Amino acid sequence: MAEQVFLYDTTLRDGMQGEGMSLSVDEKVRVAHALDDLGVHVIEAGFPSSNPKEQALFEVLAGESFRHAEIAAFGMTRRKGAAAPYDQAMQELAGCFAPICTLVGKTWSLHLEKVTRVEPEENVQMIAESVAFLHAIGKRVFYDAEHFFDAYADDPAYALECLRAAVDAGAENVTLCDTNGATLPSAVAHATSHVVAELGERAQVGIHTHDDAGCGVANSLVAVEQGARLVQGTVNGYGERCGNANLTTILPDLQLKLGFDCVPPGLLARLTETAHLVDELCNVSPNVNQPYVGANAFAHKGGMHVAGVNRDARTFEHIDPAAVGADRRMLISELSGRGTVQARADLTGVDLDDEVAGRVVERVKELEHRGYHLEAADGTFDLLIRRETGDYEPLFRLESWRVIVETRRDGEVETEATIKIWVNGERYVRTAEGNGPVNALDTALRDAIGETYPHLKGIELVNFKVRILDERKGTGAVTRVLLDATDGHDTWGSIGVSENIIEASWEALVDSLEAGMLPARAERVHAGPAAGERG
Repeated sequence: MAEQVFLYDTTLRDGMQGEGMSLSVDEKVRVAHALDDLGVHVIEAGFPSSNPKEQALFEVLAGESFRHAEIAAFGMTRRKGAAAPYDQAMQELAGCFAPICTLVGKTWSLHLEKVTRVEPEENVQMIAESVAFLHAIGKRVFYDAEHFFDAYADDPAYALECLRAAVDAGAENVTLCDTNGATLPSAVAHATSHVVAELGERAQVGIHTHDDAGCGVANSLVAVEQGARLVQGTVNGYGERCGNANLTTILPDLQLKLGFDCVPPGLLARLTETAHLVDELCNVSPNVNQPYVGANAFAHKGGMHVAGVNRDARTFEHIDPAAVGADRRMLISELSGRGTVQARADLTGVDLDDEVAGRVVERVKELEHRGYHLEAADGTFDLLIRRETGDYEPLFRLESWRVIVETRRDGEVETEATIKIWVNGERYVRTAEGNGPVNALDTALRDAIGETYPHLKGIELVNFKVRILDERKGTGAVTRVLLDATDGHDTWGSIGVSENIIEASWEALVDSLEAGMLPARAERVHAGPAAGERG
């Protein structure tokens, strides 16, 4: 039977210390439930009553039900010169509903001298008395040894004395923190091995690392290999400076690579969904190159790679993408061969013979030469395949469109778009205003065809990017427009290229809507929310 390693998520506390990170109470509750659905064991919610938002969060969480996770409250050891039962912060921890209290304390002489200005002996007393107070009232106490690895390098005996004081006072876990993120794996392995040998039979040893030296994940893994059985981290590696250890990478590394038992069977497949949901709630653009869950984690572009994956995915994939809830992507470009085209056609349910695949390849090369970038526009590529097979019916036939932008003397700007199109033999003329040309065109087009294609209402544009392809030509240069759209289940890209930026935008806009209407996506929209999806 595989040995258990426990996951401790600190996204709601440590992750929020990253630049630009902020979540409302409701959003934090959604994150907590997403982590619980993934199978995370401990969710650190923050400092109870440190501010009105945290106080409100703990009040809400007290009434929530979780299947897998327990909530931890975070705080510091008692203040210098204050008795633990009368320390305000300690009282707040004691009074909160959370069954686990995680205390952070000083371990490194540099901090004792420069920050807290506490003698080493009193620091040990502060640790012991704080842990003992919470343990005596029935709290499960975890002790986070701040800057442990710096302290261990400076004075191993004192670093261990601090841990021993916590364990003697009733801490069930001592977590070794690489707070500055500067320690390398060999040093983490050595120190962790020593701690496990000294205290591992009396308390669980944990690891908490940061990524300032790019070793956050590696340091967490080597600590587990040396006997640590709890790993702290954040979703997508959020956190101060360079971030915390990325729990989204650590979890599959532990479970799929090292064979530890972390989350219940089947829940690991929620990993990608969870990572993307938390990115969305935090208003963070997903890291497309993130291991396991990034859009490029299982993306193949070179013809040889695609051919290899088509024969046996193990040739260029280290795991089955489905294990972490990810999708395989075949990127199309001028480097692609027929195998890439065939693989994409198979994914979208199109039967493609070798001759048509060859025509698609040649068409791709032609478009890429003109400035198209189909790798980033899978929706446009899906349409291209169907056009070459003859299995393509446009949503409408264009007669004309026009955009008028008027800037008034008072600075107010108005944009108006008029389109004239034919749908099923009937002519439609629609005019709409918008906050820009693309918005006005989108509004007019949807007004014209919305009744014929009602589930266009479920398609939203979520990103708009413009790039000048030849900067030397200035305002006369060819422009590339990329749009991203979503139906709530899937996200796809479309592209337009023209010397006229509005023409390029119109082309990308039409492709984005037509790609959203392709059978596979349209069926998902009709089917409604996936089973088990939260409302």
